Amino acid sequence: MARKVFISFHYDPDNWRVQQVLNIGAIEGEKTCSANEWEKIWRGGEAAVKSWIEKQLEGKSCLVVLVGAETSRRPLVIYEIERAWNTGKGVVAVRIHGLLDRHQEQSSAGGNPLAELHFISQPSKLLSSVAKLYDPPYSTSQYVYAHITDNLDRWIEEAIEIRKNYQ
Repeated sequence: MARKVFISFHYDPDNWRVQQVLNIGAIEGEKTCSANEWEKIWRGGEAAVKSWIEKQLEGKSCLVVLVGAETSRRPLVIYEIERAWNTGKGVVAVRIHGLLDRHQEQSSAGGNPLAELHFISQPSKLLSSVAKLYDPPYSTSQYVYAHITDNLDRWIEEAIEIRKNYQ
């Protein structure tokens, strides 16, 4: 059964790759904003963007961070991870740099965005010590896609179960 999740990613370089992941079908009803929709939200300023994120997280059971080369350095991605975790949602990250973009190119692996957040109650403990980052072990786009297809629903369920242990 497909889960209702929120997808977090860096739009410009990774939108094409993200669309491939959405086509897998493990994520129910999730669609990304078009460039025009995102521009309209962004014009409202940081408060409007954060309000939009809050609305998108409502009714979702998990946040799936699709990690490209620059994702871990994006402040709003970090904000989305923090808000999802702090509101009781599962959090999982999946590297997508091995998927081809619209120019038929792969990119480099980015950093782990889960390693950017510390537990409030245990400042020395990183979220990456409990939430997982998956990196498909293949170099060919079709194998990366197949690996994500075969595992994404399981990774989402696992993330939800992990989060239950930290209520």
